Amino acid sequence: MHMGAKPPTIKTVLSRIFLVCVFVLLVLKPVPAASVPLPSEGPQRSVILSMDYTIYEWWLLSWKTSQVLCQIYAEHESWPDDSEVLYYCGSSILSQWKKTSACVFDDQITNPQQCAGLYLHLANVTPSSRKVEVKLPPAEVYISVVGCGNAPGKNQCTSLPFLRLEAVEPLPNEQIILILGTLNGQPFTCPGNICDLPLSPTGMNGVEVVFWAESSYGDASKKFNAQVRVIPWGDFANPDATSADQPVYYVDVLSSQYHQESLSSCSNIWQAFLPVDGAPTWLNTPSLSENLVSMNEYYLLAGSLIKQGLVDASACQHGGLESNGAANVCGMELARPYVNEWQNSFNAEILQVANNTGVPAQLMKNIFSRESQFWPGIYASVREAGLGQLTELGADAVLLWNPEFFTQFCPLVLSEETCQRGFGNLDEAQQAMLRGALVQKVNASCPDCPVGIDLTQANFSISVFARGLLANCEQVNQIIYNATGRSAGQLSTYEDLWKFTLLNYNAGSGCLSRAIRQAVTNQQPLTWANVLQYLEPVCQAGIAYVDDISNMPVSGEPGVGSLLATPNPEVVLTTPTPVSTLRSTITPTSIYPSPTPPEYPVITSTPLPDYP
Repeated sequence: MHMGAKPPTIKTVLSRIFLVCVFVLLVLKPVPAASVPLPSEGPQRSVILSMDYTIYEWWLLSWKTSQVLCQIYAEHESWPDDSEVLYYCGSSILSQWKKTSACVFDDQITNPQQCAGLYLHLANVTPSSRKVEVKLPPAEVYISVVGCGNAPGKNQCTSLPFLRLEAVEPLPNEQIILILGTLNGQPFTCPGNICDLPLSPTGMNGVEVVFWAESSYGDASKKFNAQVRVIPWGDFANPDATSADQPVYYVDVLSSQYHQESLSSCSNIWQAFLPVDGAPTWLNTPSLSENLVSMNEYYLLAGSLIKQGLVDASACQHGGLESNGAANVCGMELARPYVNEWQNSFNAEILQVANNTGVPAQLMKNIFSRESQFWPGIYASVREAGLGQLTELGADAVLLWNPEFFTQFCPLVLSEETCQRGFGNLDEAQQAMLRGALVQKVNASCPDCPVGIDLTQANFSISVFARGLLANCEQVNQIIYNATGRSAGQLSTYEDLWKFTLLNYNAGSGCLSRAIRQAVTNQQPLTWANVLQYLEPVCQAGIAYVDDISNMPVSGEPGVGSLLATPNPEVVLTTPTPVSTLRSTITPTSIYPSPTPPEYPVITSTPLPDYP
C-alpha cells in the first residue's frame, strides 16, 4: 500500500460485498434443487369398524353393612374373575372376596347381616358399541424364474430365463397399478401386477434386485430384496471355441419372496449362494432317507444296545463291554447290524426336518453322530439332552435367535401375555424356566420305556436341534455384520459360513466374534482357514469339532460346482464401530395396551370403608 492511500472504510467493504453477491445471483441464476420422490408409503392399511358389546356392571357389597365396596365392569355374563376384581377393587378386597364362603341360613345365621365377607350383585346391563381399528393385509410381491427350459437339474436352465415379479393385492375392489424396482442398479417399471425381467450371466456373486408394488389403494408394498445369480456352463459359453453342446445356465435366487424350490434357509439368512451344482456332500440333503450315510464306528451306541439286552454279547469277554460302558471289539462286531439299524431309524425324521427347515440333513446326521452316537440317553443328566445333546446355553440361543420357535414354545410354559414380550424382555427367572423346560422336553431318557429311550422325545429333539442351528446361523450373520457392517454372504462362502456356525454352536459366540474381529482388523478375508488362526487357546477345541463334522466319511460324488472357480472372499479394509446387538435386550413392550378404566358411571352415594 502506498503511503498516501487511505484504507477502505467498513462501509465501503460492505458495499463491495453486496455488489458481488448481487452479481452472482444475476449471472448464475441458481434454481431450487428438485427432490427425487421416494416410493409412496401411503396410508396405513386399516379400517375403523363399529363393534357392539355389552357392559355388565357388578357391585361387591358387604353382607354386614350392605355397602358397595367397589364396582366391577366386565364384558361377559359370568362372574368377574380374580384379575378383574384385583384391577377394580385392589388386593385387600380381592383377598376378602376369595375368603368368602356361601351365606347359608341355619340356627346361628338367620339374616344376611350375620354373614361374613362379601357378595356380588349384578347392578346394570348396558348395550354399547366402540370403534375398533382393524389392520388390513398389505400388498405383496413374489419372485420366480420362468422360461427356464427343461434341464434336468433343480436350478438348471437350457436358455436364459426371465425373472418374474408377481404382485398380489389382497383387498377386494383394489388392484396393483405398477411394479417398480432396480436390477443391478438399473431402474425398471412395469404396469399391472406381472413384470418379467430378462436375465443375463451375472458372475459368481450375482446381482441385487430391489422391487415393490404400488396399489390403487393409494399405498405401496414394502421394499423386497433378492440376490440373483446366472452362471453359464459348458463349451457353448467359450467365445474361442465352437460347440454343439446344449446351453446350460445355473440359476439361483435368494429372497424371502421366492416361491419356487428354495435353497437352504441359512443361505437366505446369510445371503450366500450355494456352490453352483449344489452343496458339498457333508451339507447335502438327499431325496431319499436311505441315502443318509454315516460310516463311523459307534462303540458307545453298541454298548448301550448290549446293556439294554438288544444284543447278546455274552460270548464276548466281559459281556462285550469296556469299563466305560462302550462295547469292546467283540461286542462291536456282534452289535454291528443292530447299530446300523438303530442309527438309520432316525433318517426319515432327519430328512423331514431338513425339508421343513432347510438345515442340511447330512449335517444333522454328522452332528448327532458326534454328539450322542444316536443314543440320546447316554448321559443321565438332563443338562445335555436329545440326539444333539442340547444344553441350557443351546436352549437360550434357540429361544433368543429363533423368534418363530419361541412364539410356538413359550405359551406351553408361560402365559400368552407374558410371551408377547419376547424372550429377551423376560426376567431371568422366566428365561431360566423356558430354558429348563426346553431341555427337559427334548430329554429322551425314559426308565419306564422298553429300551430306556422315549423315541417320540428323541424325534422331537431333531426338530428343536434344527431350529437351534438356524438360530446359530442368525447369530453368525449378526456377528459378521457387527464387525463389518455387511451381510455374511458378501464376505464369506456358504461352506465356510456353516463352519463358523458349527464353531459358534460348539465354542460359543464370544470365541467366534473375537476371532472374526481380529481377522477384520488384520484385513484378512473371512475364510475358515484365516479365522481359526485367531481363535484363543480356550476356543481352539472347536477346530477339531468342526473338522470332525465336515470330514466324516460319507458317500457322494462331487458336482460341477467343484470344478468351477470359487470366488475369493472379499477383504474388509475397514472396521466399523461395532454395534452391540449380539444379545440385545430392548425395553419390554406388550402388544396389549395398559388397561385403563372405561368411562363408566361411578357410584358416589355410598362411601367406601377403609380396609387394612
